[in-house]
Amino acid sequence: MLDVWREACRHIEIGESTEIITRVIAPHIPIQCALVRRFDPASSALETVAVGQIDDESAALPRRSVCSAGQVSALSAWVTAGEVVRSGDRRRADELGVVVPKGVRGELLCGPLRGHELTFGVLILIGSRGARFDGEHVQLARMLLEPFAAALENDRRLAELKTLREAAEAERRSALGRLGRKDLSGPIVGADEGLRPVMDRVAVVARSDVPVLLLGETGSGKEVVARAIHQKSARHGGPFIRVNCGAIPPELIDSQLFGHERGSFTGAVDTHHGWFERADRGTLFLDEVGELPPAAQVRLLRVLQDGYIERIGGKQPIHVDVRVVAATHRDLPALARVGRFRDDLWFRLAVFPIALPPLRERVEDIPALACHFAEKAATRFGLPLVMPTPEDLRLLRAYAWPGNVRELSAVIDRATLLGNGRRLEVGLALGAAPMLTQPAGAPAAGRGGTRGARRPD
Repeated sequence: MLDVWREACRHIEIGESTEIITRVIAPHIPIQCALVRRFDPASSALETVAVGQIDDESAALPRRSVCSAGQVSALSAWVTAGEVVRSGDRRRADELGVVVPKGVRGELLCGPLRGHELTFGVLILIGSRGARFDGEHVQLARMLLEPFAAALENDRRLAELKTLREAAEAERRSALGRLGRKDLSGPIVGADEGLRPVMDRVAVVARSDVPVLLLGETGSGKEVVARAIHQKSARHGGPFIRVNCGAIPPELIDSQLFGHERGSFTGAVDTHHGWFERADRGTLFLDEVGELPPAAQVRLLRVLQDGYIERIGGKQPIHVDVRVVAATHRDLPALARVGRFRDDLWFRLAVFPIALPPLRERVEDIPALACHFAEKAATRFGLPLVMPTPEDLRLLRAYAWPGNVRELSAVIDRATLLGNGRRLEVGLALGAAPMLTQPAGAPAAGRGGTRGARRPD
């Protein structure tokens, strides 16, 4: 039984585990074959998902048996009872007629495998030629039900994970296509120029697991730097998950970050794994961490201190192995002085702070950034690639960029669309932007002179 359990818990596909377990139990139960069938509630059918054979003489068996409503009800009652039945048992003739594929001959032992929610399975042991099962064999078969049920559940979870991975990969490819990129691990524009001091600090801290706090104005590239820290760390093979703390309603913060148990509150119809659990063995990027409410700050501090979380409604702490990179454009020490941010959390997050300069302080990066965004825009919009001219770059350097790199990306997108593949209309794209930064009463720059100028709010 130890060997059986070892194979059942290896988290491998059910076909492989059944083949191995069949050979383990054959010296103790005279069988030629073991079948595992799974009930599919969507189609009300039993499907053969695994066959373990001692020899190659077993005939091909039908893989699918459709059940009527009455048969499903009888099978459900049998699964609840958990009874192992032998061929020839008149009390269970109806169940045996459904669960055993047509064409199976010889002595049989059948037992139900309890599964997840509405799903269940069936274990069928087919005796070798001339064999007769006795009470000891029935007892051994009963002992096999639990490990086979575990193997069947592992197989179901593996299939779910495969589906999720395929969906995530499809979504990733789609997102990269929309962004005009082939991957997310390309070089950082400006790493050798305006961002060089930042990248030097990234190289120092990336290999460790200490928390990192990124400080900088909105749109200055904090997420790009957080991804660079992840890619240069030993966790680069694990997940990188970004959470915008300011975009989550306060009443949902705990559930989103730490998860909840089924039934812990109205609407909690299933167990939910929070972002910390999903980022296990990877990096969790907490953007706008200064927006966290006080209660969530307390729970975040505990995770940083001892690595344990507790789901809402949960009774057991769960250990997570997560590297936290936080970011904010706020003055956290000032918030701490007025009681809106915990001092101890600030000290924990700011073990290694990295300040990102705004774009206006690294104008030497604007030409490379403009070319980079022009390539992305051409790919995304399906237009011919057009690079900025010297006059375009002069206009871009002269602008103050209150929205930093994010605003530059939007301006290049707008210029690409306005130019329609013939040129970049940077002047037109910037035409409305100076209005946002002009002193009150000053004329608006760009095309149109003062026409349409307004005082800022």
